Amino acid sequence: MSQPIPSSTKAEEVVSVDVSEAKTLLQSGHQYLDVRTQEEFRRGHCEAAKIVNIPYMLNTPQGKVKNQDFLEQVSSLLNPADDILVGCQSGARSLKATTELVAAGFKKVRNMGGGYLAWVDHSFPINKEEEEPSAN
Repeated sequence: MSQPIPSSTKAEEVVSVDVSEAKTLLQSGHQYLDVRTQEEFRRGHCEAAKIVNIPYMLNTPQGKVKNQDFLEQVSSLLNPADDILVGCQSGARSLKATTELVAAGFKKVRNMGGGYLAWVDHSFPINKEEEEPSAN
């Protein structure tokens, strides 16, 4: 009798790369999918030629909840055959998002381990859409 395959095997299909490799992939034309909230994205994000922000989690009065339209929103903007790098703040949301994308048939999607925080730690280039209030 065959054993049921545990659902945890899906995560094994997810490829994670560190931020140094991620930077190289972005420079070679990979699409960057930032899955942080719009507020986090505006405060600063990785510099990439092709970047989209589709939150995996949404801020609500009750706290963060999963974006129920995440897959639909990604599918409307990106192709399952695209080279996609998924990132978030620290790597947790992007790992979940990447796992979901792989399960949905996205073939060339990778998770950026360490997320935006690791990117900043390496002093890699960032873009900001809203200026921080000045300290003076």
